[in-house]
Amino acid sequence: MNKKSPQPTTKPPGDGYPENDAVELSPAGATAAAAAKRARAETIGRYVAMFAMPLIMVGMMITGYLGTMHAPAPNNMPIAIVGTSAQANQFIGSLVASNPDAVAIRMVDSVEDARQLVIDREVSGAVSIADGTAAVYTASAAGSSQASVVRAMLVPQVLAEGLTLQAQDLVPLPSTDIAGLGAMFMATALVMAGYLPFSMVLSNSPELLRFRRAIPLLAGWAALVAGIVWAVTGPILGVIEGHTLPVLGIAWLGVFSIGAVQLLLTRFLGPMAVIAALLLLTVLGMPASNLSLSVHTMPSFYAFLHSFLPTPAIGEALRSVLYFDGAGVWRHVMVLIVGGVLALLLTLGADALKRRRKPNATGPKPTIPSLHGGPRPKSRFWRYGALLLFPLGMVVMMISAMLGAMSAPAPQNMPISIVGSTVAQAQQTVDGLSEKMPGLFDLRALDSVEVANTQVQDRTVTAAFILPSADKPEAILLTNQAGGSSAQQVVSNVFGQIAAAQKLELVKHELAPLHSNDNMGSVSMYLAMGWMLAGFMIIIVGSSAAPSSRPLRRLVPIVAAWSVFISAVLWLIAGPITGSVDGHFWQLWGVGALSVFSVAMFSAVIERLIGMLSIIPAIGILLLIGIPASGGGLSVYMEPAIFRVLHDILPMPAGVEAVRSILYFGGDTVAHHLLTFGIWGVGSLILLAIIDAIKPPRTELHPFDDEPAAAGPTPSSASDSKSEPESGSASEPETGKDLATV
Repeated sequence: MNKKSPQPTTKPPGDGYPENDAVELSPAGATAAAAAKRARAETIGRYVAMFAMPLIMVGMMITGYLGTMHAPAPNNMPIAIVGTSAQANQFIGSLVASNPDAVAIRMVDSVEDARQLVIDREVSGAVSIADGTAAVYTASAAGSSQASVVRAMLVPQVLAEGLTLQAQDLVPLPSTDIAGLGAMFMATALVMAGYLPFSMVLSNSPELLRFRRAIPLLAGWAALVAGIVWAVTGPILGVIEGHTLPVLGIAWLGVFSIGAVQLLLTRFLGPMAVIAALLLLTVLGMPASNLSLSVHTMPSFYAFLHSFLPTPAIGEALRSVLYFDGAGVWRHVMVLIVGGVLALLLTLGADALKRRRKPNATGPKPTIPSLHGGPRPKSRFWRYGALLLFPLGMVVMMISAMLGAMSAPAPQNMPISIVGSTVAQAQQTVDGLSEKMPGLFDLRALDSVEVANTQVQDRTVTAAFILPSADKPEAILLTNQAGGSSAQQVVSNVFGQIAAAQKLELVKHELAPLHSNDNMGSVSMYLAMGWMLAGFMIIIVGSSAAPSSRPLRRLVPIVAAWSVFISAVLWLIAGPITGSVDGHFWQLWGVGALSVFSVAMFSAVIERLIGMLSIIPAIGILLLIGIPASGGGLSVYMEPAIFRVLHDILPMPAGVEAVRSILYFGGDTVAHHLLTFGIWGVGSLILLAIIDAIKPPRTELHPFDDEPAAAGPTPSSASDSKSEPESGSASEPETGKDLATV
């Protein structure tokens, strides 16, 4: 019987164009055409992923932060009231009438009960009214911002009722942690340590995700991180004193529990588990944590999340041990224990079900040959060492740079103008104050109110103190809240005490008050943070998801288009979506686009040199050091002096100050900050051109050597593979798996 010859493949004719007339293709040609079609589809998919992942992550984080923390206000804040007198009832009625949604009143029978509720953190504050006196009780150790909100809400009401005020802080913060940031930054570092490692392992060494390997590694990693966090915050920085075993135990449990949950998420979501982790732990977890801002200044939904998310559990457990002698710690520890145990059981169940459905399935293959950008290391020691270095470097930088910069805020040579009728009179006051407060303020003598006003307005000085004169017997304090609310608060407190000590009436003039939709001045910080993340992530994701984008001739137009697009997206988030910004589109869009582009070029330089490990120095410079240096959360005059130097150099401070200038000062310093971005961008482009001339960038990932442990069971491990759950499905798309490196 004659075999039929292969039939040629044709394209349909008939559309009038010669190039579309029937063309016969051999079987080999048809196969090549199909392969080319698949290659084009994969290329498109990779470029889509290059844009999609940064868009999702940046959009999610900035929307979460701006949406919840741009204008915090009391929301059902629990307040205990003691007393059944007419004065007490009148006080309650006035308090509720002034803002019905702000407080949730809880009546108690005795002062002792009210005080204990504050200490146990069952209520945010308490008021005891008797005999024309109102005692207001708070606990700054339960959150200094919460105590401030309680006082700001209750004290004016007490005075309005004509009551004598007595304020008492039942649990003050220790002198080693006067801002109460120790628990917050420790919790942030531990959360990071919990979810980061498995994200990188999935892409580089997925064989480590097998249950029997992952759990011992996770336990050891948790112990290492716990020891480092304790050592940095305790013996090195001196933020915490004592409580060694409880802190180590909570730290270990926190990292292990989050790591167990992340292991479970990788089973179901693969590389997208990092998105779920960021959503639960950061986007939702930080506003619900009650660490930076009171959870009772967030929407009510976050008070519900506070009861079971791991970020609040770690932070509150540490706070209980550090400041409250362990009172209330077990309810938060149980959240971590239950969450970790459930995650491990569900992981075992998922692995058993997968083995039953696909007995011969292999685990996912690695998609990132190496973290350093070169060929895949032959030695597992160096490969696993790089996997350890990445999260370890991030944790150490987080806990040392951020906490070291902001744990003990106090004025250090903060510039203040002293204005007198003559320079000699002002200098006499300067000399006297400098002797009493050495090193706190950089006091400058003036004889012109107009000059002082200009200096405060253009942020040359933080404030101006105008001495009384024959025409104006009261002292005047000129401040600039929009230039830095933390500095304004310090200056108001200090010079209020100075005026009171000299029995002077003090009149405060605020030259640039914050907008009602930015009542903490944090919008500039979060918007600039979005620019930094957007510029950094397009490079990191693109280098693994779409390596063909790396040559400079392709990278520059891609990043330019991304910068224009994401800057508009971030304005939409800050403006119409969250209501944090009102107008200023063109200015913020233009500055944001240049900021994103310059940061991306800087990130590309580091990525050229050390590959994925560039995440460590890039995030360190742009955010972990950049945020303290920006003055966005805390004045640089309340941090170590090095941050004042970095304030004039780094991109993050330039972004924060540019946004402030646009929102509050008519864009007066924008040109200066654009120059900063220009220097970073142009300088990075020059370095990229030099690096590429010496060693052209690869447009494909380095090849993988066959590794039985990664690809499937070997004869020597066959029996082990039958009993160990596999770490994922072999059918996961490689483009998606590349994104796990984020």
